[in-house]
Amino acid sequence: MSGADTLSPPRSRDPYRLGSRRDTGGGGHGGGHQDEATGHGEGGPASPRVIVGYGFWIFLLSDIIMVAAFFAAYAVLARNTAGGPSGRDLFELDRVAIETGCLLLSSFTCGLSNVAADARHKLWTEAGLLATGLLGAAFLLLELQEFAGMIAQGAGPDRSAFLSAFFALVGCHGLHVFAGLLWLGTMMAQVWVKGWQPHIVRRLLCFNLFWHALDIIWVALFTVVYLIGSGA
Repeated sequence: MSGADTLSPPRSRDPYRLGSRRDTGGGGHGGGHQDEATGHGEGGPASPRVIVGYGFWIFLLSDIIMVAAFFAAYAVLARNTAGGPSGRDLFELDRVAIETGCLLLSSFTCGLSNVAADARHKLWTEAGLLATGLLGAAFLLLELQEFAGMIAQGAGPDRSAFLSAFFALVGCHGLHVFAGLLWLGTMMAQVWVKGWQPHIVRRLLCFNLFWHALDIIWVALFTVVYLIGSGA
């Protein structure tokens, strides 16, 4: 053995160094594959799940900023009734409480569908999504009935600045719920036909984030618009 061989340092056996490979396929299957990218240091770019989740959070934050602008407009105009009816005269808290219960319960069933999706149980995933859709549709129907009743009483969005801000804020949330229902139906069809493909699972994750965000916004809306507006 030469002196150079005895003095040279041993080769690194760090399994996490760049370009290293580990066998994650179980014993007896030969060479492994490269580790999944983690996005940390030398691990390479982030995984598609992380990238999609991060991008969708940016979308949600931008959407929340838009809704916050509607909240600000309502807060400024809430007392400008122009001699017309106020929230105390118009709001039916019993109906709104049922709406709130439907939407909050739909958030629970949406979470159950996500748990079933993580377990790759197609039937329970579809059942959870279906229950979420039915509860969301019931919420939307009650909201449309409320709007129709107010307009029939002559309290439409053109009656006062208060009602313009009310219809804009609550209607904006309702449009998001309607878009969520369309998305939910699409996801049910994709899960049933295509199964658990990676991009389908990522879309389910994004849908769950979107639906829970709608519930959080509604809790704030219910408190600021209905409870405070009716003097409850």
